[in-house]
Amino acid sequence: MDMNNFFENYLERDSLFINKSLLLSSYLPEEVLFRGDLIQEIANILAPALRVEKPSNLFVYGKTGTGKTLSLKYILKSMSEIAKKRDIPIKPVYINCKLKRVADTEYRLIAQIIKEFGKTDVPATGLPTDEIYNIFYSLVDTKKQVVLLVLDEIDQLTKKMGDGILYNLTRINSELKNAQIALIGISNNLVFAENLDPRVQSSLSEEELIFPPYNAVQIQDILRKRAQGAFRPDAIEPGVIEKCSAYAAREHGDARRALDLLRIAGELSEREGKKLVEEDYIDLANNKMERDKILDIVDSEPKQFQLVLYSIIQLTKKAKGEDGDKFFTGDVYNYYQELCGDTKTDPLTQRRISDILAEIDMLGLINAKVISKGRHGRTREIKLSIPSNLFDKVEAMLVDSLGI
Repeated sequence: MDMNNFFENYLERDSLFINKSLLLSSYLPEEVLFRGDLIQEIANILAPALRVEKPSNLFVYGKTGTGKTLSLKYILKSMSEIAKKRDIPIKPVYINCKLKRVADTEYRLIAQIIKEFGKTDVPATGLPTDEIYNIFYSLVDTKKQVVLLVLDEIDQLTKKMGDGILYNLTRINSELKNAQIALIGISNNLVFAENLDPRVQSSLSEEELIFPPYNAVQIQDILRKRAQGAFRPDAIEPGVIEKCSAYAAREHGDARRALDLLRIAGELSEREGKKLVEEDYIDLANNKMERDKILDIVDSEPKQFQLVLYSIIQLTKKAKGEDGDKFFTGDVYNYYQELCGDTKTDPLTQRRISDILAEIDMLGLINAKVISKGRHGRTREIKLSIPSNLFDKVEAMLVDSLGI
């Protein structure tokens, strides 16, 4: 294939897009639709920072795609602009706790916060945790200032390292003489705080707000507004926006999913040389997103989750043709223990592994059916639910992540 010719032809074709970035979840619009009241509430809570007073710690809940992160970034951008204009010492710091190698250990989290203050020579590992905290204290406490520390997907922190990290973060101000830190937690898990240590809960959740899901009509308005600037005129077939909204409304009013659907449908249409985005491409985009979602889940979960899932994959391969690929909780735990030995990992208890299996089941990666074994009690019959076309990809991802 003549690649030069292919790329020349590609550049000659008219694009369906004018500015695709408007459909990305990272895009910050001039106006955040349908969140005015919540934005005002958050602004009221955080405003004291502009008087160099520590605001209350804030916890923001809501399902994925309900505008939590967008609203906070929108507010912090405005606060930063005013602070710069008036020379007010506030420092917003945003950390996505789901990212690997950013917030998968307490050390890495504090090291990442230090980097946000411009100190980039902190080693990724190696120093004692106390020392990394001391570097952080000395860096932050050089002047009177308010740090607004946003921990997005904060539940991922406790998943990886327990709630001790949150307790330490809530105690930081007692170590500081000049600066003050306000914590802003964002979580998709509506009951997350209920499971925290009561001391952490009371310190962290001084103020709480819940973002409700968008309804289908609101999602349509959000999509139309973004699509106006993202696509060239008349590039979208009638019914496409409505179909995207219907898909997203089924997913608890997830506007982010709706935007991703529309963008991917546009990309798939463009690859096939279509003159406009047709309804059928929303279905194709949805199928692609479902596949990508599985890979994203597998890649972002902690090591113990990955070890259990890898055990299930290997047992599935061994059981091919034997009793329809099914096996039981005890089989998984036995294989998992061997794997922990191979990877020099401390094994969790069988009860904890049962919890992880329930979580994997809830994510749709396995089908775990509780069955009775008479006087021997109950167990789960387990069957892998990962689509066959993703099986090898998921296995390779786990091998790479676990260093097997």
